[in-house]
Amino acid sequence: MTSNKAGIIPRLTLAAGLPVTQSPSTTTLRPSACPGLLRIVQALDGGICRIKLNGGAISAAQAVAVADAAERYAGGVIEATNRANLQIRGIGSEHRPLIDSLLAAGLGPKTAAGDDVRNLMLSPGAGIDKQMLFDTRPLAEQILASLQSHERFHQLSAKFAVQLDGGEALAMLEHPHDLWLSAVERDGERLLAFGLAGCPTDTPVGAVLLSDGHALVVAVLELFLDLARPEQTRMRHVLAERSLASVVQALAECVPLTPISHWRRAESPSGLHIGTYPQRQEGVVYIGVVPPLGRLDASMLKGAACLAEEFGDGSLRLTPWQSLLLPNIRHQDAPVLSERLQALGFLLCADQALTHLVACTGSDGCAKGLADTKADALQLATLLPGQADRLQVHLSGCSRSCAAAHIAPVTLLAVSPGHYDLYFRDAVQPGFGALQARNLTIEAAGALLDACSRSPLDA
Repeated sequence: MTSNKAGIIPRLTLAAGLPVTQSPSTTTLRPSACPGLLRIVQALDGGICRIKLNGGAISAAQAVAVADAAERYAGGVIEATNRANLQIRGIGSEHRPLIDSLLAAGLGPKTAAGDDVRNLMLSPGAGIDKQMLFDTRPLAEQILASLQSHERFHQLSAKFAVQLDGGEALAMLEHPHDLWLSAVERDGERLLAFGLAGCPTDTPVGAVLLSDGHALVVAVLELFLDLARPEQTRMRHVLAERSLASVVQALAECVPLTPISHWRRAESPSGLHIGTYPQRQEGVVYIGVVPPLGRLDASMLKGAACLAEEFGDGSLRLTPWQSLLLPNIRHQDAPVLSERLQALGFLLCADQALTHLVACTGSDGCAKGLADTKADALQLATLLPGQADRLQVHLSGCSRSCAAAHIAPVTLLAVSPGHYDLYFRDAVQPGFGALQARNLTIEAAGALLDACSRSPLDA
C-alpha cells in the first residue's frame, strides 16, 4: 500500500513478540505534523520517522535495526531527540520496508493508534540511579499499556505528555509536561506528588499513594478529555479557562488525594549525563556520551550497540539531553570503554563546547529554518574553548524551538543565514527571555558570549 502525502501508513505489520490488538484494516492514523514510527512526515531533506522508546531504553539489537534502516532506506542520519527518542531523517520513497523493519525489531506500538500517545518521560537513570526513591519502570509499563490500549486516550494530542520522576539525581526537570508525578517519602510512606501543566520543580497540587499512581494518571487523562474542547490539546489550555482548584477537586472524586506542603523537588546537578558515574548497584557504573549536536550516523549507533553488548547488559538509554547512556558497566572496564566510545565520535567531557550546544535541523533540512544552525553551532563551538561549561546555548532556526523543550539560558534565534538575535533567559519575560542583541554573526555572537561567560549568567 502506498503512503499518502503525509506519509501515513494505515497498515500495521505484526512486530516480533509484540501483538497488535487493533485490526490493521480498520486502523486509520489521524493527520498530524508530528512524525511517528507509522507516520513518516516530509521535510526538506526527506522523510522523518520518529521511534518512541519506552522509558528511553533500547536494546543493542534494536539499535542495530535502526542503524540498518537509516543506511538502507534513508540518508543515514539518526537523531537523538529531547524526549529521549530516536528519529531517522532523509527517508526516501521506501516507507513501507523501513517501517516493517522497525516493527520486526519490536520498536512499534501495541496498537497503531497508540503510537502518538506514548509520551511518558522517565529519568535515564530509572532503576539504577543512586538517589532514586523507587524504580519507576514497573509503573511506567502500566501507564504505557493504558495509553496504548484505551481507545479514548488515542484522542490525546501527539504532544500531550506525562513525566514520572523517581527522585533520581539524573533527571530532566525543566521540560513542561501536561501531568508530572514525582516521588516523595513521608513518614516511611511512598507518595507521588503531582502537578498539571508544569515541571516537578513547581509546587505540587497534591499527592497520592504510590499504589494509586496509575489510577491518578488514568483519572487525569479522562478528566482532561471530558473538559477539553477539540482545539484544546494541552492541559494549559484547559487551565486557562478553569480554576486549578476545581480540576483538583474533580480528581479527588476519582482518586484519594492527600495534601502535601513544604515539599519541593531538589534541583538535579548538571552534567550527570556526560561521563562515568556509579550506579545504585554495587561495582557497576553508567557511561554517558553525547553525539555532537544530537546526531549520529549509522556506524556510531552500531558501534555503541556492539560496545553495550561487549561491556554491559546489551542495552542503551537515550536521554532528554540528546545523548546516550551505557548502563551496567563494570567499574574496571570504564576507562577502555570510554576510549572506544570516543573513537566512534562521541563526546565524553563536559568541558567540550559541543556538549553544551543544542541546534535544530536548520535550513539544511527544514523549510522553516532561516539559518544552517548545525553548521553555525559547529563554528560557534570553536569560538568558545574553555568557557563552554558556563554556557548552555540553543541555536534555533525559527521561533518554534523544536530542538529544546524548555527555554535555554542562552538562545540564538536565526533571523537570516548566518545571523541571529541573542536572548538570555529571564523568568519575568515570555518566550526566549530578554533580548540582548540583534542580527549578530556567529563570530560576533561568539565574542559576546565568550565575554559574558566570564561573569555568571542567570541560568
